[in-house]
Amino acid sequence: MIIGGGDTGADCLGTAHRQGAASVTQLEIMPMPPDSRAPSNPWPTYPMIMRVSSAHEEGGERLYSVNTEKFIGDDSGHVRTLLLHEVERVDGRFQKIEGTERELPADLVLLAMGFTGAQREGLVEALGAEIDARGNVARDGEFMSSVPGVFVAGDMGRGQSLIVWAIAEGRAAAAAADAWLTGNSMLPRPVTPTMVALR
Repeated sequence: MIIGGGDTGADCLGTAHRQGAASVTQLEIMPMPPDSRAPSNPWPTYPMIMRVSSAHEEGGERLYSVNTEKFIGDDSGHVRTLLLHEVERVDGRFQKIEGTERELPADLVLLAMGFTGAQREGLVEALGAEIDARGNVARDGEFMSSVPGVFVAGDMGRGQSLIVWAIAEGRAAAAAADAWLTGNSMLPRPVTPTMVALR
C-alpha cells in the first residue's frame, strides 16, 4: 500500500514490483485528473492531466479521492489493514464522505505524501531560523540560514525537488560551511542556492 500519488509514489510502486510484491495499491487524496487540459488549466501552465509512468504500466491499482483514517494491526503489532474513506473538496478543504469507509488489506505501507515545507517545530523553531515566503528555511548566497553557522540545503532550503538537487546542494553547502569554519575551502560547489533547472 502506497499513500501518495505523485512521483515519489510512482517510484515506490516500481520498487515494490521489483521487490516481488503480490499486489500494490496507490492511494491519492486528490481526484483523478482529466485526460486532457481543463479550460481552467491553459497553456503555458503546467498541464494537470492524467499521467501514466513506466511504473504504472507495470501494474498496480490507483485509488483517487481517498484518505487513510487509520492503520489496523494484528496481535503482533504488524499492519494488517488500512481503514480509508472517500473525500470531496468543500471550500478548498477535503471532507470525509460519510458511509464510504472500507478496509483494504496491507502487509506494508509506504508513505509518499506531499511536501508542505520545512518542519518548523523542533530545531528550526529552537534556533530561530527565518522562514521565506515559500515556507522554506531562508538562506543567503552561501547556503547559510539567518542563524550564523547554520547551513541549509536540499528540500529545507529549496523546497520540494529532486534528490539530485539535494545531493548537489549538500556538497555545495559543505564547501560553504568549510570555508566559513576555515576561511578557505577546496571542496566543490556544483550549484548555488538560486540556481534552477534548465528545461
